[in-house]
Amino acid sequence: MDYTPVWLTLKLASVTTLLLLIIGAPLAWWLARTRCWCRHAISAVVALPLVLPPTVLGFYLLIALGIHGPLGELATYFGGQPLAFTFTGLVIGSVIYSMPFMIQPLQNAFEAIGDRPLEVAATLRASPWDTFFTVVLPLARPGLLAGATLSFAHTVGEFGVILMIGGSIPGETKVLSVAIYDHVEMLEYEQAHILSAGMLLFSFTVLLVMQLLHRRLQRVGL
Repeated sequence: MDYTPVWLTLKLASVTTLLLLIIGAPLAWWLARTRCWCRHAISAVVALPLVLPPTVLGFYLLIALGIHGPLGELATYFGGQPLAFTFTGLVIGSVIYSMPFMIQPLQNAFEAIGDRPLEVAATLRASPWDTFFTVVLPLARPGLLAGATLSFAHTVGEFGVILMIGGSIPGETKVLSVAIYDHVEMLEYEQAHILSAGMLLFSFTVLLVMQLLHRRLQRVGL
């Protein structure tokens, strides 16, 4: 049994979650606080992967990351290669596909904070950045934990988008979900069963940990 897809999947999920924390926290904060007329349109774009078939999203990402796509041409211009069928391409696709699972819990947590803590920080002459990092993020800890956990788990379970933009290149783009598909296609049910059982156990553990964590945070008043 080759466990390379397992480690590649964990690597992809870890990188994706880290990038989503960096990108998602400011974006979720802006969506929670802004009164801009385009707020609802941007929220809809962020949530689009929740309703859009993965193959549709994967198709347009494949076009964008390919040799004639804007991102593919940009990568080629800077001396790289087209991003389709590469690990970097998988990261880009995963960030876009898992974004609502990070943004929505964070946005809900930010909106629940209210104005009072921000007003207190302003009276103490805290800068906006100080307020965000020392007041907002600690108060939004449940949303951060939920968003990170959901994003990681969702990335681990990706299939449609991954297969469209990454294919099944061993050691490069062949992640766990694609490896299971390949085993079933070759009638290797024993190997598929081992990997699928691992995914089932992982999914159950994630949901159990989230519920226990949520109850613990409620007890301590976070």
